[in-house]
Formats: sequence, C-alpha cells, structure tokens
Amino acid sequence: MGLAGRTGAAREPHRHEPGAEAVAGCEKRFGARRSCRSVRGMDLSAASEIGSVDELTDIIGEPPQRVLDKERPRLHELDRQWLAASPFCLVATSDSEGRCDVSPKGDPAGFTRVLDERTIAVPERPGNRQVDGFRNILRNPHVGLLYFIPGRGDTLRINGRARLLRDAPFFDDLVVKGHRPEVVLLVEIEQVFHHCAKAFLRSGLWNPETWDPDAVTTRARIAKELERPDDSLTELEHYYSPDQYRRTLYDAGA
Repeated sequence: MGLAGRTGAAREPHRHEPGAEAVAGCEKRFGARRSCRSVRGMDLSAASEIGSVDELTDIIGEPPQRVLDKERPRLHELDRQWLAASPFCLVATSDSEGRCDVSPKGDPAGFTRVLDERTIAVPERPGNRQVDGFRNILRNPHVGLLYFIPGRGDTLRINGRARLLRDAPFFDDLVVKGHRPEVVLLVEIEQVFHHCAKAFLRSGLWNPETWDPDAVTTRARIAKELERPDDSLTELEHYYSPDQYRRTLYDAGA
C-alpha cells in the first residue's frame, strides 16, 4: 500500500480514475449511493461501505507501475495472434443511464477481424433479436471486450468506442456456413492489455474435475419454470436440445 493511501495525504490520481466533476455528474445522473439497511432480513445498518476512491485505495493500495504501463492504445502483433486464436469474447456495454449489459459472442477462432492496429470488427450472428448491448451502444458508444482462448487462464482486454455497421466491403470476409452478418460491431480501440490468470486458477474453470453441469436443472426446465410456462416440457426439451441448436446456429429465421 502506498504511503499516501496510508496517511491520507494527497496522491496522484490513476490515469483512468474519475475526477470530482465526473463523480458529481454520475451522482446527478444515476442518483446518490443507496444506503444498505437490510437484505432479506439481514441487518446491514452497521455495514462499513466504501464511499470514495481514496478510501478504496487505502484498503487495496496502488497498482504497481508495471501494471499501469502495460496498457496500450493499439494492437501489437501478439494481440493479433490472440484474436486469431480466440473463438469467444464477452462484450460489456451500458446505456445513457448507466444500466449495464454483458453479451457473449462466439464463432470459429479468429472471428474478430482486425482492420488495423486501432480497429476491430465483431460479426453478429442470429440470436433472439433482443440486442440489448447494441441498443446500449446507440446511446453510449463505450464498450469493453474480454477475449478467451479455451484452456488459457490469461485473457485479452480491449476497451474503446463502438459503432454498428449494416454493411461494409469486409462483410464478405465474415461469412460462416453461408451466413453473412447483417450487423457488425466496429470497435475503435482506446485501451488494450493482457490480464493474468488468477481468477481462472482460483475458480478451476478449465479443470474438468471441477465441472458439474448437472448441478442445476436443464435449460428446458428453467425456461418452463421462469419464461415459457404454457409450453410443454417436451417441446422445450426439443427446442433447447444441442442438436436442434446446432442445426440453427446460422439460420437467421430460427
């Protein structure tokens, strides 16, 4: 922990740390922090809540300079290699009111096209057409992407500003199994860096011995209970079966 954090003396803000104006603006837009009194009967009136960046820094400490220095504004050749090997990412967005969404995107490895060292393109494939993340981007272009390689604990993080394209010359290069995307997420990179494997190691995520897919009931039964009570379980089991899903992965009408 840095000396400034321990003593309460003035310190230099982190380069991505919001200033007082930004904090005030957030409170005005999103409302002041909610006081914690009770959660399902648990009394939290005596809970000690963190209320400022300085207080958080006093507890956690400052990041080492090497951590700050690893952030870059453009792709390196190693980042390109990572994207070429990655079949899956998560895209985080928020709307103009700060309501957040995280959406998974997956395709054969290399599905994200690198247009140049500051620009990437992520094709959209057929889904449920809810497109919460895309709706957010039309209100607030800031996005965060987290790229995975199966079996690897480290990840690639990309932050930037996004736009939605309905067509461009490179769309033909994004065809998979006959599906040409109707929408592509174009991201102008502002920040890129690699993230360590600690969370994956703690969770044992890639360790098959920790896997227990039957710990929770099937997707069909979840849908029957929470989403589609009027549909029969037999119909839902067919709809959510892996074989049925595979047949319609790139079918825009499914």
